[in-house]
Amino acid sequence: MNKSVEKISDSELEVMRVLWEAGDALPITEIRRSLQRSKGWEATTIKTLVQRLCAKGVLAQEKRNVFYYSPLVSEQEYNDWATGDLIRKLYRGSAKELVAALVRSDGLSKSDVDELRAMFKVEE
Repeated sequence: MNKSVEKISDSELEVMRVLWEAGDALPITEIRRSLQRSKGWEATTIKTLVQRLCAKGVLAQEKRNVFYYSPLVSEQEYNDWATGDLIRKLYRGSAKELVAALVRSDGLSKSDVDELRAMFKVEE
């Protein structure tokens, strides 16, 4: 996994989400259009975020007629890292404690629990 994923800020994550959702490289104009509509961010802010992500090595920049940007880290890779980081920070590395917290807080429905049981069921 790209170690720079640890350095993605919350704002930069919004840029990454636009690209992950698109599933293809996008020009800055498309990234800007999406984030101005959903977040109300200024064009200069978005340009700065894109430049930072390129510098961190999590976005690739390709020159066509204009520059196109594509993620070098998949959404799944980021989510796996973020989940592990959450478990390390809040639950001292114990995934079991995370699940217990979800159960205590009613964060899991009965169907969620049934689905998890099925995942863990070992065939005899």
